[in-house]
Amino acid sequence: MPPKNKSETGSNALWGGRFEAGPDALMERINASIAFDKRLYAQDIAGSMAHAAMLVKQGIVSAEDGDAIRGGLETVLEEIESGRFEFKASLEDIHMNVEARLAELIGPAAGRLHTARSRNDQAVTDFRLWIRDAIDRLDRGLRAFQAVLIERAEAEADTIMPGFTHLQTAQPVTLGHHLLAYVEMMGRDRGRLADCRRRLNECPLGAAALAGTAFPIDREATASALHFDRPTANSLDSVSARDFAMEALAAGTILAVHLSRLADELVIWTSAQFRFVALSDAFSTGSSIMPQKRNPDAAELVRGKAGRVLGAFNGLVVMMKGLPLAYAKDMQEDKEPVFDAFETLELSVGAMRGMIADMTVNRDAMCAAAGSGFSTATDLADWLVRSLDLPFREAHHVTGRIVRAAEEAGCDLADLPLEAMQAMEPRITTAVYDVLGVENSVASRTSFGGTAPDNVRAAATAARDKYL
Repeated sequence: MPPKNKSETGSNALWGGRFEAGPDALMERINASIAFDKRLYAQDIAGSMAHAAMLVKQGIVSAEDGDAIRGGLETVLEEIESGRFEFKASLEDIHMNVEARLAELIGPAAGRLHTARSRNDQAVTDFRLWIRDAIDRLDRGLRAFQAVLIERAEAEADTIMPGFTHLQTAQPVTLGHHLLAYVEMMGRDRGRLADCRRRLNECPLGAAALAGTAFPIDREATASALHFDRPTANSLDSVSARDFAMEALAAGTILAVHLSRLADELVIWTSAQFRFVALSDAFSTGSSIMPQKRNPDAAELVRGKAGRVLGAFNGLVVMMKGLPLAYAKDMQEDKEPVFDAFETLELSVGAMRGMIADMTVNRDAMCAAAGSGFSTATDLADWLVRSLDLPFREAHHVTGRIVRAAEEAGCDLADLPLEAMQAMEPRITTAVYDVLGVENSVASRTSFGGTAPDNVRAAATAARDKYL
């Protein structure tokens, strides 16, 4: 009788003659990664083509076999991209699925492809290539998002809104200035991703299982063919390191937090209590029971997905923290969180770009809110310093007493009678009212990086030159 619960008998096709019996069905399920690492097909085939070409150039494989390998790999690539390729869990991963199909197409010559390499260096090469491609896609998405933010900032350079600290009205700012803050955040996110890309752009191919190979390979050639800057310097590190993936997820986590902060602001701004903006129908949903509802679901989902990206980073770091050199099967768990996180980030960036591009701004509501909560109190304190030569701390105390008087009178600072102000500081004149309007307050903030409309327009131009 065949062994109970065995999926096959005889020597395993992947592992050669070392094992007499096949794996248990549960072992096949936990061991197989093809369900997710099939996404690496393009990178895997590109790596194999580069490796085969190097083997031919070095005289390790004949030109005839090299041509057959390349032609077969091109056929496999076409089959996968056309949807005609059958992925098999019994072959574990993308590497063996491709190699097995290659053997069906070209015969014994396929067996020469794996000369002077291991699945260890093959897998990590594919992974570096995939993350590099994902970073490039994400960077293009972020650039497009910055372009939308800059365009909207220019259009809203004169739109006055309240600036907040502690979610309490602080000082008037412009919406254009507010949007440009996120342009800077996205710029730093792009910088972190670019730094990560630069560090990961070294080629592990040729490190083999962990110790290198005795074959006279040319690692510089394979690195160049795959557009890496150089080969990795240490064969143990080559197959062991996953810090490039952790760094990519760390940068992605910071990006997700930035997106979440803007998403949260959109949720607040679209509420009936604020009414600062309205999202388009394309990025809103309704309620199944309350017909009046208009929900900012796209923004809420972007906010929620930040936790998903952070979870991917945490999962990968915890998985790696106790692994000795060199390779361990734990590392098979490195790919799913990275795949999911980058797809989540691309989706989130695209959704945020769409929301900002389509949103309608309620300028009247923003301006009215900007004047509430004694938002020009700092302007009053600054006027006392400039016009009356009060030390700022004294001006701060005088302003605080004036704010309390306005609060007790139930009016804004601009509506408080001059006599009431002079009761706190007799030298105050009617000129003080010139700084108490929100328009004057915003226009006065002309320091570099400030919110004055002309500053915003200049900053938008500078951001376009810097980032686009």
